[in-house]
Amino acid sequence: MGKLIINDVDVSGKRVLMRVDYNVPMEESNGRMVINDATRIKETLPTLLNLIQRGARIVLMAHLGRPDGKPDPSLSLRPVANALAEMLRRPVHFADDCIGERVENQVKSLKDGEVLLLENVRFYQEEEANDPAFSEKLASLGEIYVNDAFGAAHRAHASTAGVPASIHKRGGKCVGGLLMERELKFLGDELENPARPFVVILGGAKVSDKIKVIDRLLEKADAILIGGAMAYTFKLADGIRVGKSLVEPDKTDVATAAVGKAKEKGVTFLIPSDNVIADPIDTGRKNKKGRAIFDLQNARINTERDIPVDSEGVDIGPATIATFANEIAKAKTILWNGPMGIFEDSRFAQGTFSIAQAVVDTTQKNGAKSIIGGGDSVKAINVAGLGAKVTFMSTGGGASLEFLEGKDLPGVVALGNS
Repeated sequence: MGKLIINDVDVSGKRVLMRVDYNVPMEESNGRMVINDATRIKETLPTLLNLIQRGARIVLMAHLGRPDGKPDPSLSLRPVANALAEMLRRPVHFADDCIGERVENQVKSLKDGEVLLLENVRFYQEEEANDPAFSEKLASLGEIYVNDAFGAAHRAHASTAGVPASIHKRGGKCVGGLLMERELKFLGDELENPARPFVVILGGAKVSDKIKVIDRLLEKADAILIGGAMAYTFKLADGIRVGKSLVEPDKTDVATAAVGKAKEKGVTFLIPSDNVIADPIDTGRKNKKGRAIFDLQNARINTERDIPVDSEGVDIGPATIATFANEIAKAKTILWNGPMGIFEDSRFAQGTFSIAQAVVDTTQKNGAKSIIGGGDSVKAINVAGLGAKVTFMSTGGGASLEFLEGKDLPGVVALGNS
C-alpha cells in the first residue's frame, strides 16, 4: 500500500511540521562547530522548495548526535540552520528550543514560505522515550506532519512516531516528503519485482548484521556476492583458515544455512577466491573505547585457500574483483550494501572502488538500475567520485537494512496511506 506524500495535500498557509535527518558529521574548527558533509541537508532541498513554493509555513525537527537527553552546545543545530539558509538562498529562522512558549510564538509569527528550524529534539530524553506529553507539545506546532527523514524512520521516537500519532488523532494529515517517496520507491517497489538478472552485493563487518537481509534476498536474487569482513565467516564455515581476520565463529551455522538455501533456490552465491591480507601489529595505544590499536603492515595478495595464522584479510583480491565484475555486468538490477574491505585506507580500497566502477559501468552502459543501500556503501561510492552515476543512493543506514529485511519502520507506518 502506498503512502501519502506532500503533493497529496494542500499546504498553502498551513503550519507544516517536518521531520528531517540533519544528523550531519561535524567537528570543531577555530572555536566553532563546522559541518563536514552536508549531503543529508542537500537531500531535503527538493521537499523544502516544493513546500516553500506552495506557501507552507515550515517548522523543521531534527536530531544531532547523542546528547543523552540534555542540552549540549557542541550538538546544537544552529550551524545547520546557517548551512540550510545558504543552500536555500533565503533566511532560515532558528529556535533555541524545540518546545515551549517562545517556540510557539516563533511558529505563530511565520509567514507563508518561511522556514524555522527547531533545536535538537534529543536535548530532551522524552524524544527517544517517545513520551506522549512531549509528542503532544511538538505536535501542537503543526497542522500537517511531513517525514522526510528515512534515516531515522526505524526509530519509534516522539518526532517519528508520537507526533504523527497525535496529529492523526486530531484529523491532521501525515505524509512523506519527496526523499521519503524515493526511498520507498527504490528500496521497496523497485526491489519487489526487480528486472532480472538481479545481483546483490553485500559487504561490511558482520554476517549477524546482514543475515536477515541475505535470507530475504535469497528469495529474489539471481546472484549474491559476499565481500568485506563478513566473507571470512563464510570461509570459516567452509573449513578455510582465516588467520586473524575479523570473523564470527558462532555464526558459521548461519553462513552454512545461507549457502544451502542458495543452492536450493538456484542462486549464484560467491565469496572471495583471493584476498588482500596484512599483518596486524599492536601499537601499544588504545582507542577511545579502550581497545588496542593495530598497525596493518606487509600488505600483499593472498591466492592460497587459507590465510596465514598471523595475517588478516582486509580487501578482496584481483581475481575476486574480476569474477564479481563479470557477474555485475550481467545485471539489470543491482543492490549494493557494504564495502568490500577497509576502503578508508587507500592500500585496501581497490576492491570497493573496483566494484563501485563495475556497478557504474553496468548502470551507464547497460541501463541497469543500481541501488546503493545506505551507510558505508554510499560513503565509499562518494569517495570514489561515482555517486552521481548510480540510479539511487539511500540516506538510511540501519533504516535501509531493516527495510530490506522486510520490517515495518515506525516512521513509515505512521504516515497516511494513499
